[in-house]
Order: sequence, then structure tokens, then C-alpha cells
Amino acid sequence: MLLLALSIGIFILFCLKKAPFVSFTSGIRRNVTAIAASLALVAVNAAVALAQPPSGAPAHQPGGEANLKLPDLSQESFLGVDGHSLLLIGLVVCALGMLFGLMIYNQLKKLPVHQSMRDISDLIYETCKTYLITQGKFILILEAFIAVIIIIYFGFLAMPPDEANPILRVSIIVLFSLVGILGSYGVAWFGIRVNTYANSRTAFASLEGQPYPVYAIPLKAGMSIGMMLISVELVIMLFILLFVPGNYAGPCFIGFAIGESLGAAALRIAGGIFTKIADIGSDLMKIVFKIKEDDARNPGVIADCTGDNAGDSVGPSADGFETYGVTGVALISFILLAVSSPTVQVQLLVWIFVMRILMVVASAGSYFINEGFAKAKYGRANEMNFEHPLTSLVVITSVVSIILTFVASYLIIPGLGDGSLWWKLSIIISCGTAAGAIIPELVKVFTSTKSRHVSEVVTSSKEGGSSLNILSGLVAGNFSGYWLGVSIVILMAIAYAFSLQGLGALMVAPSVFAFGLVAFGFLGMGPVTIAVDSYGPVTDNAQSVYELSLIEQVPNVQALVKQDYGMTVNFDRAKHLLEENDGAGNTFKATAKPVLIGTAVVGATTMIFSIIMLLTAGLTTNVEKLSLLHAPFVLGLITGGAIIYWFTGASTQAVTTGAYRAVEFIKANIRLEGVEKASVEDSKKVVQICTQYAQKGMFNIFLTIFFSSLAFAFIEEYFFIGYLISIAVFGLYQAIFMANAGGAWDNAKKVVEVELKQKGTPLHDATVVGDTVGDPFKDTSSVAMNPVIKFTTLFGLLAVELAVQLRHTGENGALLSHALAAVFTLISMYFVYRSFYGMRIGVEK
Repeated sequence: MLLLALSIGIFILFCLKKAPFVSFTSGIRRNVTAIAASLALVAVNAAVALAQPPSGAPAHQPGGEANLKLPDLSQESFLGVDGHSLLLIGLVVCALGMLFGLMIYNQLKKLPVHQSMRDISDLIYETCKTYLITQGKFILILEAFIAVIIIIYFGFLAMPPDEANPILRVSIIVLFSLVGILGSYGVAWFGIRVNTYANSRTAFASLEGQPYPVYAIPLKAGMSIGMMLISVELVIMLFILLFVPGNYAGPCFIGFAIGESLGAAALRIAGGIFTKIADIGSDLMKIVFKIKEDDARNPGVIADCTGDNAGDSVGPSADGFETYGVTGVALISFILLAVSSPTVQVQLLVWIFVMRILMVVASAGSYFINEGFAKAKYGRANEMNFEHPLTSLVVITSVVSIILTFVASYLIIPGLGDGSLWWKLSIIISCGTAAGAIIPELVKVFTSTKSRHVSEVVTSSKEGGSSLNILSGLVAGNFSGYWLGVSIVILMAIAYAFSLQGLGALMVAPSVFAFGLVAFGFLGMGPVTIAVDSYGPVTDNAQSVYELSLIEQVPNVQALVKQDYGMTVNFDRAKHLLEENDGAGNTFKATAKPVLIGTAVVGATTMIFSIIMLLTAGLTTNVEKLSLLHAPFVLGLITGGAIIYWFTGASTQAVTTGAYRAVEFIKANIRLEGVEKASVEDSKKVVQICTQYAQKGMFNIFLTIFFSSLAFAFIEEYFFIGYLISIAVFGLYQAIFMANAGGAWDNAKKVVEVELKQKGTPLHDATVVGDTVGDPFKDTSSVAMNPVIKFTTLFGLLAVELAVQLRHTGENGALLSHALAAVFTLISMYFVYRSFYGMRIGVEK
């Protein structure tokens, strides 16, 4: 064990010194030895503790989710076939879902596009590739930290005594954590490839001046990503469920969930920092030099387009993949921990996966139904409200999903419990599905270009400039916190009421299961949720591709387009449609964010319950410590708020410093005379600046979260439970407030540009300032709350068990645990310090 500990420390030290980001931060280089040593310290002390004879107190029995065993799914029949065979059919549905995604991908690739636009989208894709390759290396470095804890926990603390091949067991769990990372990473890569085809095709389609193709292409790209994402996720989870031995499957699910959470957190946080550095750097040039939106002479525009994909495509794709996986893993863990009857376990597991499979069917069917209506209504129209068909798609999908939920539940679990639970469980899931439709409508009240809150932001800017613009946006964000929070509470309360009607006879804590099903229902129309979220980055990029292509300056372009494509070009109309559609994209990007953060918070209750079951031996001991009468629990509740507000500041500081450096470079190198467009070298330099500060900011943030989780778990296990509850609640409202305030500022600027036609005026300048304030609000700090909460909770499963086992082993276990807590706290505080003082402008070089 000691040899393993030293090997782990040396391995991490090697990885950190080889890391692609170390070259620009000597502070990290100076401290890699301390970081590696601290992680080796965990392994060393785990070995020492395990070698000690137990004290007089009863020995703690490790395991929890590590030793979950899946029941034999073939022992129950459903619709005339056993559960295992029924879910095998689900693999066929997933294969069809992936085929659907690939077919749309090929359709997009074959759509007509002018060469000048194709060249720009290819350049954007190449910069995105460079960014993703760099991020992939970075994530593997972060995985080394997690691998240490996985090896210690699963390899030593939670290893079953009768395990015949312990090395194989641990290797499989680590492998599935890598599969989780690759899943998040792979769907993110697919997303940028689809979007960089769609952006140039959308820009070209706008030339004819008809709105329908400008709407249809981005949505088609979104459905391709959504169907591929959900299908790949389901294939991996069904593989674990159906083909991995039952005594390995539980740990593999946990390893997979931790891996995908790590990948999503890294891509979401780093992508959010990257995109807003580029966005602010590009936008501020409009004020400084009085140039137009996406001016080809601005070196920041290509970086902005890359950032649209890094932050608004890569991040959401990885985040969505992780969200669907982790929510499923939380429910699987709950069923195995809280339900004693193997028969009921099988019934609930098969039912949940049938629901997941049906979401693919419901989304695909609803898409075709909605497109039929949309094409009939808008196919030849000269005007359309781009938000209307997107809204109808969400509504149709939610209705279809709810109907299928009731039908499938009746067919799959008609005799569960007293025979009435099939419709009660259907109502509980439908509360979440309804939330997936209701929350976007509430978000539009605060962020839509047609909303009164956005109108108020514009009106206040007319006389009050950027000051009142910012204040009105803050008002919108705060009010949205109230209405969205109340709506979530009402839906959860309905679910709670139905959980009291017979579920208690099958499981402990039925209300927790109900809340988990609500989170599951949030995702009941998964591919469509991802599709409308992915709509935004395509519409944003399409506008940029149009301007950067300089197609209006191509000699004889109108005649050539008419000759080659049979299209009569209308440049002014094309620009208007692209700008108007971008407003709809902004709105629907905003609507997806609270849905994802809502799943993190509602689903966190299910994951936290798993830790509680572990600590209380199935709710039989120490339950009284989960109350305000237990001081460490209360202190943990307070501590969670501190972490959420630090995270907000740290991520925003990384954007601020990076944007300063980007602006500094652009102002020094932009050429407005004698050139048509910025050089590729200058554009790539801005991309490099964005990548540099995204990774530096992410490194500080990740290590703070990592060591804080270890520290709080080692302080006291019920302190840690309070902390997890707190970050979920604080994170929910902070994320809702920031996302919707940012959305209001963003679309206020869009109203001034598209409806009021006042670009270049003081009013426009005021809304640009508001938009740049809102950029890190809506696309950096708020959106990253979701993967951060879930990663912390999942990692906490391992951290708290490691801490408890050390505390209960040997005479000095408690002293050792508290000593490690002090060490980890100091390390986390150091990185909190670095996240500002090491990132200050002028200090960070």
C-alpha cells in the first residue's frame, strides 16, 4: 500500500509537470510537489489506518454504493418477456436514435453553401478542434486526482473480502470513469462538428430572404445532437445494467457518473470562461472603434465564434450528457439502497429504463409532428416569429411524453404495490416533465425579446445609460428567482403528496424517491431540451459567418448564386433574419439553463440520501444528527453558501483578466485601414489567450472544489451532509438569478439592434455594456453550477466514506482524520487565494 501511495504521488507530479497549461503559470509549477504529496498523504494514511487494529468502538462497515449489487432482471416478466430481454430491445431503439442523429448530420453536411462561408466555418471548426484537444489533455490531468481516491476507496476501503480479483475490480471501475469522461468529451466533439456545418448553411440559406430555412437548419442540428447524446448515454448505461456482472455494476455506475461529471464540469467551466473572454473582447471593440457587429477586421470575432461553440455547444452537450447519466445513477442507487424486495427492485429498474427509452421515441415523433405544422404554416411565409415553433415543439413533446408515461407505466408495472402505484408514479414523473415545459415559459417572461422585463431594461437605458440598464437586469434576475423557485417547490410538493399514497410500503424515504423522479421527469424530453439549447450557438455563429465571409464583396456574387443555386439574393433581408433569429436563440439558450440546474438540485436530494443511508446504517442510527440540534450539520449549511459565492467570483475573475488581455491584444493589433479582414495569425492569438486563461481559471477552481470536498468530509460526516444540501440550495437561486439577468441584458441589446435599428448610438453602447456584464453571469458562473453540484455530491460519496473509515480504524483515527481535514482546508484556501490574487490583472503573467 505504501508503494502504491508513493507511486500515485509520483504519477500525479509527472502529469502536472507535463500538463499543457503549466508553462504559463510558475505558481502552479512551484506547488505541484505539494499537491502530489498531499494526495500521497491520503493513500499513506489510508494504509496506516487499515493496518491498525480496530479500537473498542464498533468497526465501521464500508461499502455503501461500492457494494451495491444489481438483482437479476430476468426474474420478472413484462409484456410476456423477461426484464433483461425487454431492455435488450432498448438497445435497438438507441441504435435507431444514433442513426437518426447521423442521418441529420449527413443532411446538414450536404446542404448548399457558398465557398466563402464554408471557409469561415471550417476555420471556426479548426480552432474548436485545437481547443478541444487541449482540453482533453487537461481533463486527463484532472482525472489523475480522482483516480487516486477511486483506487484508495474501491481498492482498499470498500473491497469485498471475498473478491477473487481485486485488481480487476478496481481497474474496471477506473475504466468506466474514463468511459464517462470520453462520453462527455465525445458528444461535445460531435456537437461542434454538427454546429459548424449548420452555421454556414444557415447563413447561406438566409440569402433568399425566407425565414423558414433560417429556423429549420439550426433546429435540425440541435435534434441531431440531442438524439445522439441521449442514445449514447443510454447505450452505456444499458451495457452496464445488462452485461456487467451484478456485483460489479453498482461501482461501475458510480465510476461512470464521476467520470462524466468531471468531464462536464471541466468543459462547462473552462468553456464558459473561454467564450466570455472572447465575447467581451469582441463586443467592446464596437464601442472603442465604432465598428459593426462581427466586423471581419476584428481579430476577436473568430475567437468569439470558437467561444460560441466552446461555451454554448461543447459545455451544454457535455453537461446534458452528464445530467442524464447522473440522475439515472442516483435513482438506481436509491432503488438498491431503499427498496428491500428484489422483485420490486427489478420492477422499478426496468420501468425507469423503459421511461428513458421512450424519451427518445417521444422526442423524435414530436419533432416530426411539429415540423409538419411549422412547414405548413411558415414554409412560404415572409414573416415568422422564430420563438413560436420552438415553443410548440417543447409543448408537444411534453404532452406526448406524459401520455407515453401513463401508457407505459400501465403496461409495465400494473400490479406494483396495491395496483394503483402505476398512475401515482406516472403523476410524479409528469410533475418533472411539466416542469420541463413550464420553466422555459417562465424564463421567457424575463428574457424574451417580447417580454416586459427586457422592455424595461431597454427603456431604462434610454435616459439612465448603462447604470440603469444594469440595475434593471438585476431586477429581472431577482424576480425570476422567486417565480421559478416557487414553481419548482409547487411541483415537488405535488410529487411529495403522491409519494405518501402507498410508496412507503415498498421503500424507506418515499418522498426522496419522488423528488428523484421529478428530476428524472425534468429530462423526460431530453433530445428536445438539448435541441432548443443547441439552437442558440448555431444562430449566433450564422450571423458571424455571414459577416466574416464578406460575401457582399464577392465579385458578381448575386448572379453566380442565382446561376448555381437558383436563389435570388437579398442581403439586407438576410442580415435582418439572422439578427432576429439570434434573439430567439438567446431566449431558448436561457430557457434550458434553469432546467439543467433544476435537475442538479432536485436530483441532489436523491444522491445525498445515498450518503445518509450509508452513514445511518439504513436510517437506524445517528438520524438525530441530521437536524439543527447538531451543530456541525448547521455549520455545513452555512459553509455551502461560502463556496457558491466564491465560485461565482473566481469564474468571473478568470473572465475579467482574460478579457483584459484579449482587449489589450486586439486594440494593439486591429487594423481598420487597408485590410478587409483580420489575419488568421491574430485571430489564433486571441483564441490562445482565451484558452490560456480558461485553463488557468479552471485549474484553481477544480483544486479548490476537490480539496474542499475532502476537507469538509474529513471534518465531520454530518457537516458534509449539511454542506451538500447548502450548495444545492444556494446554487439553485444563484444560478437562476445570474442566468436570467444575463439573458435580459443580452436580449435588450438585441432589441436595440434589430427592432429599434440604433446600432452605434449611446443607447446601443449602454446595452452593450449591460450585455458584457451579463456574459459571465449567464454563460460562465450560472451554467457551471449544475456539474459542480453533481460532481461534488458524487465525489463526496467516496470522500465521506474514506473519512469515516479512517476515523473508525485505529486508536488515533479521529485525530488523523482531523489532521487531514486541516491540511486539505489549508490547500483549498490556498487555491481560493490564488483564484483572485493569482489572477489579478498584471499579476497573473
